[in-house]
Amino acid sequence: MKARLVAVGERAPAWVAQGFAEYQKRLSHWLPLELVEVEPGVRGKGRDTARAMSDEGARVLAALPKNAFVVALDGRGKPHSSEQLAVRLEHWRGRGQDLAFLVGGPEGHAPEVIARADETWSLGPLTLPHMLVRLVLAEQVYRAAALLANHPYHRA
Repeated sequence: MKARLVAVGERAPAWVAQGFAEYQKRLSHWLPLELVEVEPGVRGKGRDTARAMSDEGARVLAALPKNAFVVALDGRGKPHSSEQLAVRLEHWRGRGQDLAFLVGGPEGHAPEVIARADETWSLGPLTLPHMLVRLVLAEQVYRAAALLANHPYHRA
């Protein structure tokens, strides 16, 4: 089983890229995690935001692995504690499908992306910079995998 993080936005700041790479490396033997960056839709004065979201959505959907179980990060999704996320990860592994985590653009996901998602997951009520979400996601997935492996990383 492999996982792919499909994220709208390009060129993460060095500190995000380094942090993500660290958790990606740690996860490699439990759940290989690949990052796919998707070009954001064009925004600005006189631009149609709905069109930008739709363009992003099409690119996100095109980047999904075939037959993947899709988890969209969305503020309206279900929040999980780290322990609950470990239970979800165990469930996802049991399905025998690759996983795809989706991070949208500034306005969130296009409706067609939410419609394709098998689950939505909220990191909580805070609004986080989308680049930071990549790092938080990688760390929390690592923490969940460590919990399942009885690794001492997670100490409640």
